This record gives sequence, structure tokens and C-alpha cells, in this order.
Amino acid sequence: MKLVIVIVSNKDLTKVLAATGAEGFFSTKVSTAGQFLEGGHTTILFGVDEDKVDLLFSVLEKNVTKRVVRKTGVESTIEGSLLKKPVDVEEYGAVAFVVDVDQFRKL
Repeated sequence: MKLVIVIVSNKDLTKVLAATGAEGFFSTKVSTAGQFLEGGHTTILFGVDEDKVDLLFSVLEKNVTKRVVRKTGVESTIEGSLLKKPVDVEEYGAVAFVVDVDQFRKL
């Protein structure tokens, strides 16, 4: 058994939950704050049999979107610096972690 922790962009959240639910994956959604993704994100916890982890990742990859977002560079005291110019940055639709589970019980 594995615990798959997925931090997904809120822009993709509804699509991800619908697709993973349709494939029979049960999840718990947790409100999240942090800096993994721009524009809001949610953490989803999946308890998955080891042989289904690749299927879960396949479903996730089909339902999240990499985006290019415009970010303003770092602040600088150097006069005339290009550091404040906006740049295009690739943003992933999700970040995932897979953790071994020693024990799983439904109570």
C-alpha cells in the first residue's frame, strides 16, 4: 500500500477529482497554502495499492496542465536592472509524493 500525496493546481482540481473518481480511486481533499503552485492549490491524499500507482499517475498526467505564467523578477537596488522585468515561467499542474504505508485500516 502507498500513500500518494498530490498537490494540484485549483485550476485542474475539479477535472482531477472527477477523473480519479471515475477510475475508482478514493481520495481526501485538504485545503493547502504554500508556494508549490501559483494561483491556489489543494492537496489530495490517495491510498493506493502498489500495483495501481502507475495507473493513478497516468490519470493525473492526463488531467493536469503545465502552464506558462508571467512572473516579475526579484527586487533589486541596482539601478536600471533587468531583474524587475517580467519573465515567462513554466508552472506544473501538480506535484506528487509517494510514501510507503506500513499499515492501513478502515475503522
